[in-house]
Amino acid sequence: MSGWFKIVIRVIWLSVFISSMPVHAQLLQDTASLNLIKEDVDYIYNLQFNDAREVYSKIIKSYPEHPIVFLLRGIMTYWENYPMLHTSPSHVSFEEDMHECIRLSEKNENPDYEAEYLLADLCARGMLLTFYSDNDLILEVTPLTISTYKHLRRAFDFTSACTDLYYFTGTYNYYREAYPKIYPVYKSLAFLFPHGDMETGIQQLHIAAINSVVLGAESCYLLTWIYLNFENKLPESLFYCRTLAEKHPENGLYVDIYIRNLLLMKKYSEAEKQISNATQIEGNKFFQAQLLILKGILQEKRYHDNKLAQHFYNEGISEISVFGTYGNEYAAYAYFGLSRVSDDTDEKHTRKIYRKEAMKLADFKKINFDK
Repeated sequence: MSGWFKIVIRVIWLSVFISSMPVHAQLLQDTASLNLIKEDVDYIYNLQFNDAREVYSKIIKSYPEHPIVFLLRGIMTYWENYPMLHTSPSHVSFEEDMHECIRLSEKNENPDYEAEYLLADLCARGMLLTFYSDNDLILEVTPLTISTYKHLRRAFDFTSACTDLYYFTGTYNYYREAYPKIYPVYKSLAFLFPHGDMETGIQQLHIAAINSVVLGAESCYLLTWIYLNFENKLPESLFYCRTLAEKHPENGLYVDIYIRNLLLMKKYSEAEKQISNATQIEGNKFFQAQLLILKGILQEKRYHDNKLAQHFYNEGISEISVFGTYGNEYAAYAYFGLSRVSDDTDEKHTRKIYRKEAMKLADFKKINFDK
């Protein structure tokens, strides 16, 4: 399954989550609890799980049987075990929480609370779609996507005017048109949905990135992705990933993306500084594996030390291979690098093997650091 389709699915849950908040509801009229929910989500995205659990304990005391407590616990499980593989034991409790959230949400019969329970339902469905698509579980993705769309359309009836809503409308407007252009196989599926507008989508995401209360980080992340992979505008992509890295310096995902873009723009001094800082971040082995590959690119491109670059590339591939398709993007960068190193040493056969492997793994084959 293509990497950017996974991005689309991954962000839908949060966009609906925020855009529906201003509507009349039981929990959402409780300002104190609403602020706690926002705080909890922020901690989770910062990978500050002890703080997130402390806030969560306050939420569950007020609403012990509300579907949103199962949603928040599932989201926390997901990010604490990121990247969550289907072989990971943690996926069991994650899926149970998401399904319980959906079950409780769909039991609601009070029209005054419909927006709130629809919100929780969509969030849980979106998180499940993220997990299934990231693990290429297509048999689970397809029926859940089809059944979710009618709920998603229902959400439009409840959204109020708020800046965060631009994130959702921008995401839909851009990807509804961009997706079938890049992957024609999905054109027949796209025809089932109303048309969007790519230019309008980018404009709306800009507004969300600048003015959103909660969705600023998600908007920056998506704009980084769009500008790099679809619009081929590196300076714009760098602006947004720098914003992410500066705001969330402990989030390895955002830091690694920032370093990658610095390397693509040949800003080697700044990239090396960020690599040095990121090396001090303990914990997530997935992010550290990505960092090894970024170190290889730095050694190859700035210092022309092919031997050390080759070492980092091979080590990075070894470390990231255990994460399955999650690691394909950075593994491809490493194989492109090994191909270039082999070319410099006149190992033509090896160069072709590495290049073929890189092309097989890469979704965006022009992002290869060759230039």
